[in-house]
Amino acid sequence: MRVRSHYRDWTFLLLCNLIWGSQFVIYKIVQRQVGPVFAALLPISVATLLLTPIVWYKRPKRNPSIQGRSVGARDVMQFVLIGIAGQVVAQLFVAWGVRYTLASNAALIVLALPISTALMAYLFLGERMTPARWVSFAFAIAGVIVCAGINWKEVDLIGGSFLLGNGLLFLAINGSAFYNVYSKKLLARYSPLEVLLYSYCVVVVFMLPVGLYTQPQILTIMANFRVEVWFGILLLGVFQYFLAMVLFLTVLTRLDATQAGLSNYLITFFGVITAAVVLHEALTKSMIFGGILVLASTLLVTVYEKRPWTKSSVSKLPV
Repeated sequence: MRVRSHYRDWTFLLLCNLIWGSQFVIYKIVQRQVGPVFAALLPISVATLLLTPIVWYKRPKRNPSIQGRSVGARDVMQFVLIGIAGQVVAQLFVAWGVRYTLASNAALIVLALPISTALMAYLFLGERMTPARWVSFAFAIAGVIVCAGINWKEVDLIGGSFLLGNGLLFLAINGSAFYNVYSKKLLARYSPLEVLLYSYCVVVVFMLPVGLYTQPQILTIMANFRVEVWFGILLLGVFQYFLAMVLFLTVLTRLDATQAGLSNYLITFFGVITAAVVLHEALTKSMIFGGILVLASTLLVTVYEKRPWTKSSVSKLPV
């Protein structure tokens, strides 16, 4: 029975990483007709609607001692913080970033998530930032820049056509890392699904007026969405932001965070494959070398140090 459960958990992780790896291609498709704000907001709204009845149904059964508990002002501020500095930065900048770079680049930059999480843990949880982790972070930044394909002979930063997109994606990775780290303060009092739902609510409240300001004609645009755009929005909402997150959080109740987190390397594999199949993107030498640098940054932390995060450490939730 234990072996069967083990295989089931890793099957779930495989499915989660396949979903997360395909998000960059889907964002490319969705943004053929909608801007980055609504490209992120519409799927998150779908996931919020799906999560609400589940949290409402499970909360009293899993936490009978806290029925009727009110959310205090301090908790509200923390939810707002992880919602804006975490979820908004992570999800909006992913959608925004893929407008200016290749989906393959985005998949490679995801490799920086573990070291970004280590840096955030140092800043907000007081975990030790070793020399190897500082070197790793420098490698990650170098990899992001190399992936941009800058013409170093002419030092033409604008000529690196993917630098802006790569930079936005790197900020998105750090937003996700901040969310993963800082949400631990709330996980002591709320279930993972509650934290996820409440942070999504903050995203919707914050991004809706921003989206209406930047794209006031959204209702007219939505009426003319092509089938593939609606399909992409539903895929992101149902699978990326709802199903994959629920499955991942479920697996985390049975596996170490480190075990589950290391599976996130598959995001890059699936991301590059889907970009090649759907968008016909090809890997360049600079992208491969940049990806190697980003991967090396993470291996320094997870292998060289010989002591990755323990059970009590940060749970890695992808972008």
